[in-house]
Amino acid sequence: MRIRPFVVLLLLAVGLFICAQDENFAANPQPSKAKPAASPAASAPASSPARATKPVVDQTAQVVIFGYHRFVDNVKRPDTEITPAAFEAQMKELKDRGITVIGMQDLLAWKRGEKSIPPRCAIITLDDGWKSQYDVAWPILKKFGYTHTMFIYTEGVQGGHFGGGQAITWEQLSEMRDAGVDIQGHTATHQDLRKPYDKVAKKRLSPPEYEQWLQNEVVGSKQLLEQRLGIKVNCFAVPYGFYNQHVKDVARNAGYEAVFTVYGQPITYNAPLDSLGRYLIEANKPKVFEDAVKMISTSSGGGGQPVAEVATTNLSTSPADGETVRTALPLIKANLSAIGPADPGSVQLRVSGLGLVAATYDPKTGTVAYQVTQKLREKTCTVILSAKSGGKKIEAHWTFGIEDTAAATSASPSPTPKKR
Repeated sequence: MRIRPFVVLLLLAVGLFICAQDENFAANPQPSKAKPAASPAASAPASSPARATKPVVDQTAQVVIFGYHRFVDNVKRPDTEITPAAFEAQMKELKDRGITVIGMQDLLAWKRGEKSIPPRCAIITLDDGWKSQYDVAWPILKKFGYTHTMFIYTEGVQGGHFGGGQAITWEQLSEMRDAGVDIQGHTATHQDLRKPYDKVAKKRLSPPEYEQWLQNEVVGSKQLLEQRLGIKVNCFAVPYGFYNQHVKDVARNAGYEAVFTVYGQPITYNAPLDSLGRYLIEANKPKVFEDAVKMISTSSGGGGQPVAEVATTNLSTSPADGETVRTALPLIKANLSAIGPADPGSVQLRVSGLGLVAATYDPKTGTVAYQVTQKLREKTCTVILSAKSGGKKIEAHWTFGIEDTAAATSASPSPTPKKR
């Protein structure tokens, strides 16, 4: 029969195919239905991604920030100088009173709600970039185990326009950086940023020239520090404490997270980041340090009183937090009834640009009110309300915006139409 050879060939081909498949399986065995032995990591039960939990942050903590300049044995300029002995005594007093010295980045992390800090803290800052900060102050700070922040103006470093023999060097700054010292911005030439005058070029600046100059002072100096030292600069100390809203806007747009002035005050959890006050220490005004320590210290009964921050949503504030109003003369109101009866004599209202204002308080309704009578000049207004309730001090902060065009028209009456 002719078909038989074909069948034999077909069977032979099928057999060869099956053998090839068996060899392939031996080389690459497939998993069976039974689960194979798994690695410890694989055998662990699958779990949903861990939910990030926010740390518990003590919102009643307070911080004082001290600012120093030069350290000399023979004080000739007491407004910016202090003796090494006096400086060391002040650092010792912080330790003796149980005040913890923290780093600037710890402060910012606390204010972001990322970490807690001890109830009473201090931050040490050194301004400008004097050589004595490296030679004298740094060894004293290391002796106590204190970290600190350097606010550097770049033209004041050796080799810069104002960097004379008493100035710090870039090499010394690098050494301090490597040891964990925080280095931050203090402009390029240390001038009043509000004034359109360049003291290096010795000329008054036109509006376009002023904007370019201001960018170099605030932004250019930041970039130079970051490039020369390979660091991130997120803090800015304004020279002399002089600034306005435009300066703050330029600093914010440059990427600074916090702006520091020289108007000392205990820093609370909700203190505005664009105007953090520092106590500048002068040789002929020792009471400045003493008063700051008394405010913050809890030992010997002279410490600052803990403050409980109250959410503005509980106070029915007007204008509301984050609201933009169309008048530069708003009526500012809040209701304290949600926190319980407040001591009428303790109720205080502060408005940025005006300070402490003569607000009225009605104990029956719990309403605090103040009609602004002096034009608010900034685009953003901060309100701080404080009072005592049940023996505890409470404080609330909120901000609102003011439309530029509306502010201008609301601040000045419309002209009377001319009679025709």
